[in-house]
Amino acid sequence: MQLKIMMPKKKHLSAGRAPLILFLCQMISALEVPLDLVQPPTITQQSPKDYIIDPRENIVIQCEAKGKPPPSFSWTRNGTHFDIDKDPLVTMKSGSGTLTVNIMSEGKAETYEGVYQCTARNERGAAISNNIVIRPSRSPLWTKEKLERITLRNGQSLVLPCRPPVGLPPPIIFWMDNSFQRLPQSERVSQGLNGDLYFSNVLPEDTREDYICYARFNHTQTIQQKQPISVKVISVDELNDTIAANLSDTEFYGAKSHRERPPTFLTPEGNASRKEELRGNVLSLECIAEGLPTPIIYWIKEDGTLPINRTFYRNFKKTLQIVQVTEADSGNYQCIAKNALGAIHHIISVTVKAAPYWIIAPQNLVLSPGEDGTLICRANGNPKPRISWLLNGVLIEIAPDDPSRKIDGDTIIFSNVQERSSAVYQCNASNEYGYLLANAFVNVLAEPPRIFTSADTLYQVIANRPALLDCAFFGSPLPTIEWFKGAKGSALREDIYVLHENGTLEIPVAQKDSTGTYTCVARNKLGMAKNDIHLEIKDPTRIIKQPEYAVVQRGSTVSFECIVKHDHTLIPTVTWLKDHGELPSDRRFTVDKDHLVVADVSDDDGGTYTCVANTTLDSVSASAVLSVVDVPNPPFDLELTDQLDRSVQLSWTPGDDNNSPITKFIIEYEDAMHEPGLWHHQTEVPGAQTTAQLKLSPYVNYSFRVMAVNSLGRSLPSEASEQYLTKAAEPDKNPTAVEGLGSEPDNLVITWKPLNGFESNGPGLQYKVSWRQKDGDDEWTSMVVAGVSKYIVSGTPTFVPYLIKVQALNDAGFAPEPAVVLGHSGEDLPMVAPGNVHVNVVNSTLAEVHWDPVPLKSIRGHLQGYRIYYWKAQSSSTRNRRHIEKKILTFQGSKTHGMLPGLEPFSHYTLNVRVVNGKGEGPASPDRVFNTPEGVPSAPSSLKIVNPTLDSLTLEWEPPSHPNGILTEYTLKYQPINSTHELGPLVDLKIPANKTRWTLKNLNFSTRYKFYFYAQTVAGSGSQITEEAITTMDEAMASRQVDIATQGWFIGLMCAVALLILILLIVCFIRRNKGGKYPVKEKEDAHADPEIQPMKEDDGTFGEYRLFSFVSSASF
Repeated sequence: MQLKIMMPKKKHLSAGRAPLILFLCQMISALEVPLDLVQPPTITQQSPKDYIIDPRENIVIQCEAKGKPPPSFSWTRNGTHFDIDKDPLVTMKSGSGTLTVNIMSEGKAETYEGVYQCTARNERGAAISNNIVIRPSRSPLWTKEKLERITLRNGQSLVLPCRPPVGLPPPIIFWMDNSFQRLPQSERVSQGLNGDLYFSNVLPEDTREDYICYARFNHTQTIQQKQPISVKVISVDELNDTIAANLSDTEFYGAKSHRERPPTFLTPEGNASRKEELRGNVLSLECIAEGLPTPIIYWIKEDGTLPINRTFYRNFKKTLQIVQVTEADSGNYQCIAKNALGAIHHIISVTVKAAPYWIIAPQNLVLSPGEDGTLICRANGNPKPRISWLLNGVLIEIAPDDPSRKIDGDTIIFSNVQERSSAVYQCNASNEYGYLLANAFVNVLAEPPRIFTSADTLYQVIANRPALLDCAFFGSPLPTIEWFKGAKGSALREDIYVLHENGTLEIPVAQKDSTGTYTCVARNKLGMAKNDIHLEIKDPTRIIKQPEYAVVQRGSTVSFECIVKHDHTLIPTVTWLKDHGELPSDRRFTVDKDHLVVADVSDDDGGTYTCVANTTLDSVSASAVLSVVDVPNPPFDLELTDQLDRSVQLSWTPGDDNNSPITKFIIEYEDAMHEPGLWHHQTEVPGAQTTAQLKLSPYVNYSFRVMAVNSLGRSLPSEASEQYLTKAAEPDKNPTAVEGLGSEPDNLVITWKPLNGFESNGPGLQYKVSWRQKDGDDEWTSMVVAGVSKYIVSGTPTFVPYLIKVQALNDAGFAPEPAVVLGHSGEDLPMVAPGNVHVNVVNSTLAEVHWDPVPLKSIRGHLQGYRIYYWKAQSSSTRNRRHIEKKILTFQGSKTHGMLPGLEPFSHYTLNVRVVNGKGEGPASPDRVFNTPEGVPSAPSSLKIVNPTLDSLTLEWEPPSHPNGILTEYTLKYQPINSTHELGPLVDLKIPANKTRWTLKNLNFSTRYKFYFYAQTVAGSGSQITEEAITTMDEAMASRQVDIATQGWFIGLMCAVALLILILLIVCFIRRNKGGKYPVKEKEDAHADPEIQPMKEDDGTFGEYRLFSFVSSASF
């Protein structure tokens, strides 16, 4: 493949068969004239245009240049020749134009102030430096001044002037105290751009003797300070005392110490102002307002938006900064100051001017005799800069004529140049805000091509990345460049190559088949040069297992994995970084081949961990974040502002959230006066909020603390805020839970829940207790008590309704009128028993009782209900009397009937009824007796089979433990069970009730029988008991069975039967899987007695429910 440079722009290879030839334009920016060839001077280094020096050190003014032959140097100072040889303090560096002024031994820096310019000259031309303005830095002292103490009222605004001395460069201003501690600044107090300290409103804590403004001069590393300013902020009370002591008949200030007012601007003044800034600088706009509450500042741009990435707010949004300002940033900017009482605005008109800046700077031009070329000098600015040309440091208008040169504004056109046309041209672009100066030489040479890139250079490139093969060249006329690949120079037919103006060959995406030898050939009319370049393509380095994001608790261990795959000819090095820096020097961090392990993780270990795999050709990295989570750190810097009688604003600074966002803040308060050391919940605010308006109660010595909460829990409490004591006031509320209940028949006990100290609102807390009968015409009777929560009124009628109220009062006055509560004087025992008590027996276990209510007046208290006492006094079956513990059922309210459940059948019961109030029970009604009918018996207590024979079995049993009546007979049912567990016919047998033993005869030998046995009364059959037994076997039959079992034919038959059963089981299993049914349930059901059904009471209520011997409460 062959490539040739012929055009000024880089081009891709065509897809045709012919070699692609590219021509490089005659732009010399890519060409560097070798220093062994004749060339005009070029300035390589110079001091800055505005050069501020330290007057305590030697002055060094730099001027370095190159050229062939080596240039000589000269200087001008303030526009005239500077004769260095005549000044013993000035020396010039050998082979250089750099000057050193030795003022450390003698002399003053001020002597050498001025404008300096360096000229580097040889036979081909002269290059000049910028005008270098030398000025020594200055750090003058503050003028002595006597500063009077500033006294002002709480809430007023204040400006403390700084007015630093004029220095060079301007000093950095800051405010500190005598202890060299920076004064705290906030939305209320801040430093302006001019260095003054502004107070939107003052507070008593602003009182101090040492407001000191400092000016730091960086060039001389010195700090100057102003005389301390003393400020005294007095409260309204202090001010009135002062007025009263010194003046008469004067108007006192009101009691309100904070005179709230809308905002006004402290700076800038008026409604509008103007600001001019230069392009590329930082635009700083400032608005500082005073007012109470403290105003907040907002910024907008009229008819436009603020640039997002270049806009910054400083000084609590009082300063708006736009960096790298451009002409598009011109316009009107509006600052708005706002508080709760109003808002004002100020418009700043901004104009952006521009010192000259390059659009096209002139470049060195190398031409061969007879060639053409151009120099272009194009600049912009606001206002538009003026372009002027110089030749070898002299205005071109007065320089010797050159027929090959033509000037056309910002362009010089050269045609048919000769060696005498070599020179250095200077372009100057200037306006009122500055200037630009550029040197560009025209060097006329005739040189054959030469290649500077080392022969047989080996390039190693990672696959799928660009490959850049250098071919640095020079020649005049400008050579053409051709590239070949391979020894035979085969033409390339794919469009994958790009040739740059400087001769570099680019393969945009190098592949394995790009490996090989490439040849660069440079040609002009004076000769040819070539060079071989070798290219190798390597596999890229990859991280095939990357570290992963981790969230860990303190004290745990975390491991990051990093597995690297690389080209086998390259040796990678794996490095771990933390937050883009080295890992901490700590034994807890261990690195092996593929892992980084961090043990005993602490908060400081959180951050970004990066695995970096480096080879000589490439570098890859992968990062993972380690979050060490914990509960937040406590908030700090608690501050109380806007302190009013019933509210205060609390602000705080959040602590570190420890990588888990704060969701809310919990505010607690302590009442140091009434409950010192006890903290109470005040309120909660969202996690994004750092201020809270708190409602306060009177006469409380408040302290506040704040806790932060995140997903892991709550922080430790902050340090307590300063204390704030609110003024006393009358109580806001009255006692709660007021009740009137008598403890004796002739008294009324009035109780209430007293106010706590926090609710008292002031000293001298007392209670006014008032009462009167509800149904009478008596006036209220009142008593004032203190320190108690109960008052007893004696000599009252029994159980009379009273109206009651309890009102709180303190030294400041009474609470609001309290609510009236209904109460009653003391109760006494009821006087009358319920009458007309009768019983209706529902069934053998349930009875219903009815009674007439007693008159309300005879209850003498709050009716709580009726209570039934009942007991079982006699068994009807035995007729024997014995004592039974009484049982009790209570029926709430005014019920006149109730159900007695859980009674025992066939029993004799007695009961009576009593009315119940808060004092106790009244007299009992006359006893009423009733009998419960017979019920079904329980199951026989036991059943066992004894004395089995070949054809008989004997049964023995115990009667039911609860016959629940007179037993009439027993029923015995039995049936045989064969070897396949199938049940035979059921036999039913009746047995007299007086029997406890029975023998069954004529049974089959060696047969299992199942028995079902239960007792009966006239009410029906009771629960059954079951048992199984087997009759004995005949000895001869047993012998025959043994003999058969030992016969071969019998054994064969049994095997056949077993095989048949196995086949049947398999068939059944298949049928079951296909949805068939297997009759196991039917066989199980066959074991049960089909004639026996569950026994229930006729009405199905309460069953065998029993009452225990304790007092219970029920309502039916």
